[in-house]
Amino acid sequence: MTFALFQQAPAAGGPPGWTQFVFIGGMALMFYFLLIRPQSKARKEMADRLSKLKAGDEVVLSSGLYATIDRVEDKHIWLKLGGTVVKARRAAVASLASEPETQQS
Repeated sequence: MTFALFQQAPAAGGPPGWTQFVFIGGMALMFYFLLIRPQSKARKEMADRLSKLKAGDEVVLSSGLYATIDRVEDKHIWLKLGGTVVKARRAAVASLASEPETQQS
């Protein structure tokens, strides 16, 4: 009695196994250079901008409101909105009002 069901067929003449690792490595590099690196660069630039905020700067908040900085603390800023002074987190600042808008599609 033969066990023909459990015998493996001879391997076809396909590409060597290391080509799959090269392909996966190439995809990982593309993922890094197209997604991760630009995002970390933008995050560093934003952190630099937020660290340079000072009283008197006009900023645009993430909500779209324009405000003038009254005073700056470690994690918070005090903003003048009209005749009112409010407390906000530094992360609420989207950009300086003097910076040109970036086009997002």
